[in-house]
Amino acid sequence: MHLVKKTLFYGLLFTLVMTVIIPVLYLTTISFSSTIETYDYPKSVLPSLSHDLRVSWDTDGSYYVIERENARGDYEDLYISSRFDRIQKYLEDYLNISKTEEQLEEDFLLAKSSGEAIELRYYKNIFRNFTKFFSVFSGADKALINSIQAALLTILISMTIGGSVGYALARTKIKGKEAIGVASLVVRMFPVVSISVPMAILLIRYGMFDTMLGLAIIYSIPNIGLTAWITRSIFLGINKEYEEASYVFGATKLKTFLKITFPLVLPAFAASSMYAFITAWNDTAVSLLLTDRNQTLALLIYKSIGGSASINYSAAGAVILILPALVFTFLLKNYINKMWG
Repeated sequence: MHLVKKTLFYGLLFTLVMTVIIPVLYLTTISFSSTIETYDYPKSVLPSLSHDLRVSWDTDGSYYVIERENARGDYEDLYISSRFDRIQKYLEDYLNISKTEEQLEEDFLLAKSSGEAIELRYYKNIFRNFTKFFSVFSGADKALINSIQAALLTILISMTIGGSVGYALARTKIKGKEAIGVASLVVRMFPVVSISVPMAILLIRYGMFDTMLGLAIIYSIPNIGLTAWITRSIFLGINKEYEEASYVFGATKLKTFLKITFPLVLPAFAASSMYAFITAWNDTAVSLLLTDRNQTLALLIYKSIGGSASINYSAAGAVILILPALVFTFLLKNYINKMWG
């Protein structure tokens, strides 16, 4: 019976892990795929680094016939032309192969002189989709900066106000502290989108509509309560004698907080900042309502899906969106482990 339970547990765990890993792996593969590879069937699980081409010279038509080995291992017609400027552009646009006209002419010369097909392996420019993402989608670089600003402002507002509320609830004697703590969490029950609709009127009135500060304020509303709740619990767990000893040695309240209290509650702030960052970084609905020209990166990628540009460019943008969240979480994991184990 114990063996059956253990097998079921690890089977369920494996299923959950693969449910997360497979879509991310597929997205990563698409982001490194050329335009033609994107529509290959069956689709390779891992991205390829090169293309195998077969080039022959058509004497009757006086042009080069370029074939490509597909995912099934068969060669299929790809492109025909006698002009190397067109061949060079086609290979770059559809296969992510960056070769000069002179290099191609030198490589193809044997096919023309011998009259037989030759096989060539060209390595891809694997980062081309990422650079093309910023050139194909106008304003992508600005959207990335906007997302960084909105996320940092959200963290700053949430940590400053939420941390202050958490400290006050833990260290001061005021009536209704429990009610205030519960009420701060009740705010999280409401979707941020429903809050942003009436708040849009206030943002317009105070000139903060279509600004990252306005977005950060909306993002901070649910995170302030969560930050207050988390930091309150940690502040309650800190022995007051540490702070009292600091006062005895002549330290001010501010110095005591910065030197004694804050380092002890840093894991709580790290966990809260992670939630605040993810809220701001991944949002599309609120930014769609509250921005016009200053859109965020998540919103730009959301709008790019289904557009005229190739899906591999959108996938590259999605990977760019994922990486900062992974890095941010990785940097904070040690603090979070100290808090939750």
